[in-house]
Amino acid sequence: MNGERLHLKNIMLTIDLEKCTGCKICEKICPFGAIAVVDKVAQVQDNCTLCGACVPRCPAEAISIERKRISEEELRLFSGVFIWGECEEKGEKLIPKKVVKELLSQGRRLSDKLCQELSVVVLGDGRLTGLDTLIAHGADRVIRCQHELLGRFTTEAFTSVVSALISKEKPSVFLFGATPHGRELAPRVAARLQLGLTADCTGLDIDEKGHLIQTRPAFGGNIMASIVSLYTRPQMATVRPNVFHPGELDTSRRGEIDDFEVALSPAAIRTKLVALEQIDDEGEIGIEDADIVVAAGRGCQKKENLQLIQELADALGGVTAGSRALVELDWLPHTKQVGQSGLTVGPQLYIAVGISGAIQHLVGMSSAKTIVAINKDPDAPIFNVADLGVVGDAMEILPLLIRELRK
Repeated sequence: MNGERLHLKNIMLTIDLEKCTGCKICEKICPFGAIAVVDKVAQVQDNCTLCGACVPRCPAEAISIERKRISEEELRLFSGVFIWGECEEKGEKLIPKKVVKELLSQGRRLSDKLCQELSVVVLGDGRLTGLDTLIAHGADRVIRCQHELLGRFTTEAFTSVVSALISKEKPSVFLFGATPHGRELAPRVAARLQLGLTADCTGLDIDEKGHLIQTRPAFGGNIMASIVSLYTRPQMATVRPNVFHPGELDTSRRGEIDDFEVALSPAAIRTKLVALEQIDDEGEIGIEDADIVVAAGRGCQKKENLQLIQELADALGGVTAGSRALVELDWLPHTKQVGQSGLTVGPQLYIAVGISGAIQHLVGMSSAKTIVAINKDPDAPIFNVADLGVVGDAMEILPLLIRELRK
């Protein structure tokens, strides 16, 4: 094969000159302008980051990247715990989401065990703000990737930038929040860089060899699996929101905010946001952000009894939620489902009404600060995690409780 190659340690990019048609697609979509077509032949430049954005877009399949397993000695060259600082729009600003602060509490613990630096990678446009709070929550460094094309999440742009940053910075650990965007971005990056990825983790730790122990529910939540990435770096994981609590704010902490140069082309982005539609339930706060959650299970007996759940939530200033069983019965929307296949909540108060406490449900609510369980089965598993348990028929207890609260 007559080709051009760029080799960097265990990664090799190859352009097959016999297949290359000089179509210039790779030149247009390269996020860093590292490919140039000269005399109808693609040539890779020295500033190539080996991010892999060009490989799947080449119509002639003339570009390939080979990534070899690295040795234990080379694994030691990777250093630092990185967190994707996902941002959300608040008015005219882009600010880090709550899940980033939750990840920082664990990232700080992991980086201290490794004696390495903790960094947050933030992508956005000129509206980025609130980065100092990330340092106050435990970060040593904030890496700001700023470009007009990063103002709203697009898979291609974010994947290319994060992949390039990983290739340059070589972190040992990279964590993402298991949000809708995090669940889309993390596997794309992992596939492009041929890395391991553990999804929906509920526990993180470092073993005696410095490996990241990634714990997550498996086999329908019936067991907890501990996973280790022995041969790839960075070790990547997504973590469910509300599993960990944010650490205390320390405004005396000092850190750095560094800029990572981004040169994106619109041609590299195949999706376009055409409209935003706001959907809410009469202004009710989502269950992930609520301080008080009243959740119903099959013990509520019939759909009409959910009115009592709503009345109790209203009396407490909280929101309603439910188990998977009620969502499958179409009594509640999926946006209110708590559990492994639903959402993870971490309120100050969680009241489980008629919920037996299957492990799949416990995964989604066990991080609540105070748990109250009402169930007529004294042996229900929910009582094993409850701070306060009430044995009895919930449909008889709730009217009495609501009446007392209203007084």
